[in-house]
Amino acid sequence: MSKYTKDDIFRLAKEENVKFIRLQFTDILGTIKNVEIPVSQLEKALSNKMMFDGSSIEGFVRIEESDMYLYPDLNTWVVFPWTAEKGKVARLICDIHNADGTPFEGDPRNNLKRVLKEMEELGFTNFNLGPEPEFFLFKLNEKGEPTLELNDNGGYFDLAPTDLGENCRRDIVLELEEMGFEIEASHHEVAPGQHEIDFKYEDALTACDEIQTFKLVVKTIARKHGLHATFMPKPLFGVAGSGMHCNLSLFKGAENAFFDPNADLQLSEDARHFIAGILKHAPNFTAVTNPTVNSYKRLVPGYEAPCYVAWSAQNRSPLVRIPASRGLSTRVEVRSVDPAANPYMAMAVLLAAGLDGIKNKLTPPAPVDRNIYVMNKEERNEAGIVDLPPTLSLALDMLKQDEVLIKALGGHLFEHFIEAKEIEWDMFRTQVHPWEREQYMTMY
Repeated sequence: MSKYTKDDIFRLAKEENVKFIRLQFTDILGTIKNVEIPVSQLEKALSNKMMFDGSSIEGFVRIEESDMYLYPDLNTWVVFPWTAEKGKVARLICDIHNADGTPFEGDPRNNLKRVLKEMEELGFTNFNLGPEPEFFLFKLNEKGEPTLELNDNGGYFDLAPTDLGENCRRDIVLELEEMGFEIEASHHEVAPGQHEIDFKYEDALTACDEIQTFKLVVKTIARKHGLHATFMPKPLFGVAGSGMHCNLSLFKGAENAFFDPNADLQLSEDARHFIAGILKHAPNFTAVTNPTVNSYKRLVPGYEAPCYVAWSAQNRSPLVRIPASRGLSTRVEVRSVDPAANPYMAMAVLLAAGLDGIKNKLTPPAPVDRNIYVMNKEERNEAGIVDLPPTLSLALDMLKQDEVLIKALGGHLFEHFIEAKEIEWDMFRTQVHPWEREQYMTMY
């Protein structure tokens, strides 16, 4: 990530002919919000004097305490390449502060910074994240509205002409690279119309910023191709859903704290404790890492998404996988997370879960190196494998019981998240769905 000063920002804005700046932040649901200002207001913004109404943002504050300030992170400066026609638009990601200048505890980005400080107190210097976000591309109709018509019939790693999304995906990669992303891979995923673009790991805060930027770029470029990109976890029945596998590692200075060349599987004690913490809290953090009603349509057997709490260095059916790379690349891959998750909140609970394992020296169970999907209930019980919660409602109940995760979210985020998601579940529960009419209208 580039390191910028205020003078750098002014200079870059002039050199790039920037006319507008989007001051971006993320609400509790993971939705990107922004206040757009003309370049004439840049001095005010960089002096942390831009105010907005926090009461209008999901999960923020009440009307009587609505004045909030945007504090731009100068290192998030980027110019959107596709905005060149009438003067460019740039972006700065902001932290939210209260009127008295204190960090707002309901800001997911601020909250992740708080949890990262707790990590540093344990002697670690970096928590790194390499995300693998997947998405679907659907055709737009003549009104510019998304349809359920896919733009290809491709499969895993397919090439054109089967993969008609290839040109769109290539343009997305080019735009991301122009914005400073280091793209490691781009390919068609398992389901028709499904794609994945992987970018190089970064420290968790930067990686979360990049996930939000990535979503914005994907949706913007897809629309230029007459397509709608969605990060909905399971848009279609009968095919694989979209995940966002998260590759996690802890560093002490330049050393990967998960690597021990002399240990079994070359995994350090810290790595094993971290894995144990993830497994212990997995059913409880699922409400945060898989935060929609639809998320639980993906977490079912048979479509590669993990629904059982286990780990392995050899197969891909458990929730936690240890990729083969070692040395600086030693990492723990958590495979249950989906791209609807608020990345800042997801990283806060995943880090807190792993650190709980390290602090309490938890021991992981034996790895499960056979396909869990072909094991019956009794075999899973014997192996100590538990299921992830099957619905958002049950996931919320489990989150409410986990003091470690509640502390990681902080009181404000936890309470407002639970409230918003219980409303979402109740709206789903009381709705009459087409499946019910198909099943029961003529039967009864």
